[in-house]
Amino acid sequence: MIRVESATRRYGVLTAVDEVSFAVDQGEIVGFVGPNGAGKSTMLKMLSTFIHPTAGTISIDGLDVVEHPLAVRRRIGYLSGDTPLYQEMRVDKFLRFIARARGLEGDALQQGLAHAVELCGLEDVLSQRVKECSTGFRQRIGLATAMVHDPPVLLLDEPTHGFDPLQVLAFRDTLRALSPDRAILFSTHIIGDVEAIADRVLIIHQGRLLGDGRVEQLAADAGIPGAGLEAVFAHLVRTTTRLSGSAELTVEASPKSTPTHV
Repeated sequence: MIRVESATRRYGVLTAVDEVSFAVDQGEIVGFVGPNGAGKSTMLKMLSTFIHPTAGTISIDGLDVVEHPLAVRRRIGYLSGDTPLYQEMRVDKFLRFIARARGLEGDALQQGLAHAVELCGLEDVLSQRVKECSTGFRQRIGLATAMVHDPPVLLLDEPTHGFDPLQVLAFRDTLRALSPDRAILFSTHIIGDVEAIADRVLIIHQGRLLGDGRVEQLAADAGIPGAGLEAVFAHLVRTTTRLSGSAELTVEASPKSTPTHV
């Protein structure tokens, strides 16, 4: 459903994404891991048609993102790190507004709203204004806007940002419930999220894809068989960082853990 071939994005002399290739199929949950500034958000913006690749090709459900941007947008749900929410609107009215903007009407609108509200656990805040909701609930509202039209592809940028531990667990259950009929790609720097729910991992650093596979496979390829994702991530990024002379890197094993410095 998601196909990326040698995708590159440059901003002047800066290369934010450098010849990245990968695929995500229906039924897969793929974690996209990298430090801040690695290229995760840029890649997701290209997948969601907000920016074009400088070189290479990207397709969603067989449609090129440059040639068919509107058709692609109908097939994706995109949660960005700064999804705009109308703070003064009630949650139920805001979600209905988004659903109508997505072209939903009648039974399809009601079913889409009910499904999104249930999966995101928003029943208790529907009558509240968005601004009255906690950070975690606002993130859930953003997720509901991404899935109200039942898209076959979900692109989620740091989806558990602001969640407490219980909300993180609920979010993981939500993704598992959604995954059989969808291709899901989510970016994060929280290793625990990826280890808990991802079928496969993409590791990116300095715009380049360093690894693509299951954790066991990546560990074996890195020469540290049996290692967890945190160790694999640190090994791959540390090697690249030393070669390029970059500064210290911080990775986060879980929302409440002490960061590991590499």
